Amino acid sequence: MSERAAPFYCPYCGDEDLRPSEAGPGAWECASCNRAFRLSFLGLLAQGLGTDRSEGGTIA
Repeated sequence: MSERAAPFYCPYCGDEDLRPSEAGPGAWECASCNRAFRLSFLGLLAQGLGTDRSEGGTIA
């Protein structure tokens, strides 16, 4: 995972006081709720965004 990919807020409490963790690449620590988590890129979707043909819009 690239070093450029950094979270803007904690996925558990929403606070912005995050620091990189020593647990490895993609690992972060939240100083507010005292949780550690890891972010990783899973890959690209084979089909991309699907199209809802009945409505003419896109499926999110």
